[in-house]
Amino acid sequence: MGQPVAVEEKPGHAPAVVRFETNRSLTGQGHESFARASEARGNRPAAVLAARLFGSGQVSRVHVYGNIVTATLAPGATQAGLDAIVRDLYQYWKPGMQPPSVEELMAQVPKSAAPAATGDSGAPASSDPNLAKIPPALLARSQAALAKARAKQG
Repeated sequence: MGQPVAVEEKPGHAPAVVRFETNRSLTGQGHESFARASEARGNRPAAVLAARLFGSGQVSRVHVYGNIVTATLAPGATQAGLDAIVRDLYQYWKPGMQPPSVEELMAQVPKSAAPAATGDSGAPASSDPNLAKIPPALLARSQAALAKARAKQG
C-alpha cells in the first residue's frame, strides 16, 4: 500500500554526491539539511527520508529542497540502492508483509485511552461490546438525539 515516488537519479557536482529528482515536493519551498542521523527527527517527509538514507550506512549528508534530494556518500560507499529508499518513502506495505491483527493493535493502545463503561459523558453502561468502541462524547450526543426524536414521536 502507499504510492511509490518516481525518482530520477542524476550525478552531483562531485563524484561523492548523488542527486535524486522526485515527482513530488518533500519540503515545499524550504531547504532542509541533515549533517548526521541525529538531526533527522520527526515525521516530516524530508526528515524521514534522511533518517532512512543515514540508516543505509552509505550517506554522510542529506539536503532536501522541494523535489530534489542531494546525498553525499560516506567514504567508500556507493549509491547502489539509494534510489529504492527514495522511491519507497511512502510505501507502507510491501509484498509479503502481514498486517497486524486486531489483538496486536489493541495491545498497543494504552489502558488510559480505553473507553470506560459509562464514560465522562454520563451515558448509561451497556452490555453491548460494540458501544465500548464509540467515543463517549459521540455516544452521548447520539443517545440524546435519539431520546429527543422518541419524545417528539410520543
